[in-house]
Amino acid sequence: MSLTQFCVDDGQHSMDGLRLLARDGNERVEAFIGRKVMDVWAESVEHRGGHQSLFRDQYNALGRLNLAAIERIVSAKYQRGAAFNRQHPYVEVLFSDITDSGETLNLSGLVRETLPPAFHRLS
Repeated sequence: MSLTQFCVDDGQHSMDGLRLLARDGNERVEAFIGRKVMDVWAESVEHRGGHQSLFRDQYNALGRLNLAAIERIVSAKYQRGAAFNRQHPYVEVLFSDITDSGETLNLSGLVRETLPPAFHRLS
């Protein structure tokens, strides 16, 4: 059960997070890291205090930059089989999977845009 052709899905989809595609032989495998999981992972590296959610182009860019690390996380969970992946061959990566892996996120390419005042919460 070795995953190949691992890539970030930049196409149109309705999922709120990083969608990845891979192959296990002839079988297509889809993996997903939710936007909130990506937010927590990025925030755990940034230590910025304030929370600003990532946008699709940002988490896709982080996914491409960190593809090798994400591939190792997804592959490890995928290899655990259907007992650990209820929707096998679909793999949903949780933050606990990331912390258990010990993988780190490279944020060197992350550009945080300043939000307009209308997006800031009022006290």
